Amino acid sequence: MKSHNTRTVNGKNAAKSLPEPSEEAKQHSQKLADNIRRFLSRHKNLPFSKFMEMALYTPQLGYYAGGLPKIGKAGDFITAPEVSPIFSRCLARQAAQVLSELDEPNIIEFGAGQGTMAKDILLELEKIQQSIHRYYIVEISADLRDRQKNTFEKHLPTELIDKIVWLDALPNSPISGVILANEVLDAMPFERIRIEPDSAKQGFVSFDETTQTFNWDYQIITDNTLQKFANQLIKNIGEVSELGYETEINLNIQPWLQSLSDILSAGAVFLVDYGYSRYEYYQPARVMGTLRCHYQHRAHNNPFFYPGLQDITAHVDFTAVAEGAFDSGFKVAGFTTQAHFLMGSGLLEMSVDPDADITQQIQTAQQIKTLTLPDEMGETFKAIALTKNFDQPLIGFSVRDLRHQL
Repeated sequence: MKSHNTRTVNGKNAAKSLPEPSEEAKQHSQKLADNIRRFLSRHKNLPFSKFMEMALYTPQLGYYAGGLPKIGKAGDFITAPEVSPIFSRCLARQAAQVLSELDEPNIIEFGAGQGTMAKDILLELEKIQQSIHRYYIVEISADLRDRQKNTFEKHLPTELIDKIVWLDALPNSPISGVILANEVLDAMPFERIRIEPDSAKQGFVSFDETTQTFNWDYQIITDNTLQKFANQLIKNIGEVSELGYETEINLNIQPWLQSLSDILSAGAVFLVDYGYSRYEYYQPARVMGTLRCHYQHRAHNNPFFYPGLQDITAHVDFTAVAEGAFDSGFKVAGFTTQAHFLMGSGLLEMSVDPDADITQQIQTAQQIKTLTLPDEMGETFKAIALTKNFDQPLIGFSVRDLRHQL
């Protein structure tokens, strides 16, 4: 998770209080920075979404495409599957409800990290005797593929490993199954918007030759989609001060969901991420938006700190997810907090293990607190279900369904 056990350092000089990277890491970052500068010199304009895309996904150099550790103590953040296998086991139970109704059940996972979630899901499905045809992992990072293979070789029997297939992109032909994406939407490149008392501006990125740093460069909006969004935002937040109002919009959600709909003949999509409904997201008081960077378990708001060495994220507008899903041919079948999703998917049953010793019981109790308490991951993280040619009520949303808030 990108907000648990993370110290927040914000403000103009936030980067000064962050740990100093090694010389090797600095050289890695410099290569990526030079790459971004060349793009900027050729194209003259660099929207923040393009900067973010290059910072995170440039082959061999971007944060997610490079070989630096990202998850766990040696990395920059921790995710729910790393907190406890119970998270993945619950997700497996929810997936199994859908898979059991399909003639050829498959799973597609985006952003599999170190392979922890895939490993625990496969083991749980085997435990409850739910067979699958293939477990596809969409992964662009060669380094992460290697880490995933290492995890599987250590923990999975050969017959389960044989079901795993790595893909660079979605399959070409339609399949039936379940699509999973845990903390994927928050890392999609987004646009940055700034509302001022007399104008609405889009965030671009410039490079200062004197200080040798990237900086914000806000310009009057010319894109029709962004202008429409800004106009609605101004209506919602009312007058702003001279300090302005900054926020984010992810224009990649609907096209991505459309690509999922195009290849899913029947089944469900389960998305788990931190975020809000639109009403909660664009509150007048949230003047600095939700942009967050994560470096060695410290959260801050400077996306230009050593490109390629840190994660860049923003909270998810789940209303936009619901709208994009509807436009793509999905039914929005459920929306709830992570805590309620896990409860509906078997959390309480899994929390009791009569064979566990006292140390294991205490450890499990602490893990469950992290996954479910409101001031941990329980409420900030949400789960949303999108279905296609599948109409059964979903167990993960049986405790509390918040679709009315979208």
